[in-house]
Amino acid sequence: MKPPLIALLLFAFVFPCWASVAITTTTLPDGVVGTPFSAAIDTTSGCTPFKWALVSGKLPSGIAETASSATTVLDLSGTPTVAGTYSFTVSVEGCGGHVSEKSYTVVIEAAANHVVDLSWDPSTSSNITGYNIYRSPNGSTWTRINASLLASTVYTDSTVVDNTTYYYAATAVDVEGVESSKSATVEAKIP
Repeated sequence: MKPPLIALLLFAFVFPCWASVAITTTTLPDGVVGTPFSAAIDTTSGCTPFKWALVSGKLPSGIAETASSATTVLDLSGTPTVAGTYSFTVSVEGCGGHVSEKSYTVVIEAAANHVVDLSWDPSTSSNITGYNIYRSPNGSTWTRINASLLASTVYTDSTVVDNTTYYYAATAVDVEGVESSKSATVEAKIP
């Protein structure tokens, strides 16, 4: 005798909550004392709500952690106050009890030796409320670097580190919060 179809459908809807959670952000940007810092640690799979924790190490002085309203992202933001190298490990636990951990190192420099000035053409859509800037160390792993939505089409990144190559892309966000795909990538080599 075949089980009722409704039982099979229920299993299909419940099963995703048992999926493992995984932290997908592999690196975080470095920063400069006195310059606003913003980074996001993203997850994939699992089911919400997620529980985030700093399990070892220490965040840079002046940087705080805040789980997003959906808890799928851990936002790190603030203004660094002390130069140094900070190593720490964060964990996220999904509703099914699965845990993922990732370790990071962030260098906070005493002063910016270089800055990257970015500008882009405004979106032609009439319902755009602002823009986000993303930075990548390799052109494939992206981190949003603006703390809040940008109203203008210019941005200065003063958190770059010497002898490093960065990749940048911009997105537009509409009044409903829908974000566009990333613009063409721009490369900046810091001497």
